[in-house]
Amino acid sequence: MAEQIVSPGVFARENDQSFIQPAPVEAGAALVGPTVKGAPYVPTLVTSYSDYQNKFGTTFTSGGQVYTFLTSIAAYNYFNEGGETLLVTRVVSGGFSNFTSATSTAISNSNSDIAFELRTISKGIIQNSTSSEDSNGALESGSKDNIRWEISQASTGSGTFTLLIRRGNDITNEKTILETYANISLDPFSENYISKIIGDQVLTLQGSGASSYLQMSGSYPNKSSYVYVSSVNNPTPNYFDNAGNGKTQYANLVPVVASGSFENASGDIISTIAGGDRYYQNITSANSQGLTGSDYTDALGLLANKDEFQYNVISLPGMINAAAGHTSTITTLISNTQTRGDAIAVIDPVLYGDTVQGAVTEAGTRNTSYAAMYWPWCQVVDPDTGQAVWVPASTLIPGVYAFNDRIAAPWFAPAGLNRGTLSTVVRAERKLPNTDRDTLYQGKVNPIATFPNAGVVVFGQKTLQTRATALDRVNVRRLLIALKSFISQIANNLVFDQNTIATRNSFLSQVNPYLESVQQRQGLFAFKVVMDDTNNTGDVIDRNQLVGQIFIQPARTAEFVILDFNILPTGAEFPA
Repeated sequence: MAEQIVSPGVFARENDQSFIQPAPVEAGAALVGPTVKGAPYVPTLVTSYSDYQNKFGTTFTSGGQVYTFLTSIAAYNYFNEGGETLLVTRVVSGGFSNFTSATSTAISNSNSDIAFELRTISKGIIQNSTSSEDSNGALESGSKDNIRWEISQASTGSGTFTLLIRRGNDITNEKTILETYANISLDPFSENYISKIIGDQVLTLQGSGASSYLQMSGSYPNKSSYVYVSSVNNPTPNYFDNAGNGKTQYANLVPVVASGSFENASGDIISTIAGGDRYYQNITSANSQGLTGSDYTDALGLLANKDEFQYNVISLPGMINAAAGHTSTITTLISNTQTRGDAIAVIDPVLYGDTVQGAVTEAGTRNTSYAAMYWPWCQVVDPDTGQAVWVPASTLIPGVYAFNDRIAAPWFAPAGLNRGTLSTVVRAERKLPNTDRDTLYQGKVNPIATFPNAGVVVFGQKTLQTRATALDRVNVRRLLIALKSFISQIANNLVFDQNTIATRNSFLSQVNPYLESVQQRQGLFAFKVVMDDTNNTGDVIDRNQLVGQIFIQPARTAEFVILDFNILPTGAEFPA
């Protein structure tokens, strides 16, 4: 009801206009590929390499050799170059399941009934820790990649207990405690109810391919990075009576002090494809780190959802355009990236040992500004094994983009001696003379060159677009990605608002300063934003539309520096 003013006086009123518009989300990179552990086909955000190691592991052994997946090397390089957020999607081959607290050493109460059951978030037999303890309390199958549980304290008086999640390879006198949950309860009405404290939600892949989606089950968000509560078999609702004492019928339902392991997982990361292990430079069309192209289908289907998963560059290290078994996977990747319109895909043209002409031929099969190819392969020192290994360029380029964005901005070229140096590379597969670099660049392949005293450097920034426009350069495509992402997030707040001058001015008051800042940071030569009566006529408004037009002139890079040295005779005057 409107305020009624009857008698004279001073009326002080408040008008709160201090609402702060949330800053648009800044997306990072996305990596898709095999990992040692983790939940398959669940895109997971990591914020550091140590975070990646905890969630996805690092090394594994196959055929007596220690390997690291390209996904891990790519993650290391990305964070080493200053990347802040990375969306990792684990890809597997065949059926994988998580494992449970072992039945033989279940989390039991004094009645020898199972009190509750835990399941690991990660899946695969590499984390099964079931085995008997030796005299030091060590599990024979315990490793840095699996876990064990322990009830360290329990009280029937309070109905609470302490649960420890320990690393699988620790011992009794030197426990490696990953997580501690103190004073938790089986009482569903308690604030310390175990499912509330640890979490009981799990994501399950449903559908396939383009129809893939994740279905959530459970009531409480996961707070543990390692386990979730799959069932509470003997709850203790309203544990205390009216006098504040524990009810006698619940006394024997509190878990007893004990420790145990996990078992019953399925799914092996070791390749079962004919021909044995194929890692690093030995990748083939039929066996890329134990996977084939079809194993990536569901992951790409999930990542096509731009509303749920945000990133500005995506890479599939190990998927090669020239490999027959990978071609359709790359096609899907490019199609999804174009449809999203907010990212660029980094693609490897050929397998290790191919030629300049082979790389150019592969680039000729693609025509899009939403992808870029880089070649040749590079040798790096694996951060986890210390071995020198060969990796395709897509393992390294997201890190180059991250470094570029950290010291400059997305609209600067991620190439050259200032922003394109590959600091972790030992050497390139081959040194490219100027003629080879010319051939590659004319063929839409960005050369990875080697220069004395400078090392290995990304020396090109073309997209795979064939037509000669501004969008045939990576920096311009990434400029558009940054602008569209920021401005679209602002525009999202206008949906269902009134199509009035006030609404349009609100949009302009946020977009114009942002574009001015981009111009000041050398991203644009000029710009103009139009959202007024000229493009929001009566019939547009009647169709419930709000139209804005953004005109930009992208700043171009100086890729060809031409220096004219003019020799003049003695006494000649220099031109003004």
